[in-house]
Amino acid sequence: MLPSRSAIDPRRVAADRLGRWAEWRCVWRLRLCGYRVLARRLRTPAGEVDIVARRGALVAFVEVKARGTADAAAFALTEPQWRRIARAAELFVARRPALADCAIRFDAMLVTPRGWPTHVIDAWRP
Repeated sequence: MLPSRSAIDPRRVAADRLGRWAEWRCVWRLRLCGYRVLARRLRTPAGEVDIVARRGALVAFVEVKARGTADAAAFALTEPQWRRIARAAELFVARRPALADCAIRFDAMLVTPRGWPTHVIDAWRP
């Protein structure tokens, strides 16, 4: 059953819309850099990963953060989020034998209202 219109929080709707817009921009940035997007908003029992992208023998698990400034976006990344992404990455790779020989990397993409998303390569290591 869907919640009534009065129960929907406009702030959550706006945040979801901003997140989808930011992810869309990041997907296009990754594609232009030669990545093939394997999944968006990947949901596993361990958690969600915003983007999973592959380039050659590398699989990147990307967390997208959209804020007013790049600094604010960078500081929005937390240790518990990275641990959740690492667990989700393990499940994703375990279910896909073709990725067993690929290197795994954890990236971040910082999105601000103007300009291209900033791709922080190898932002975190478990």
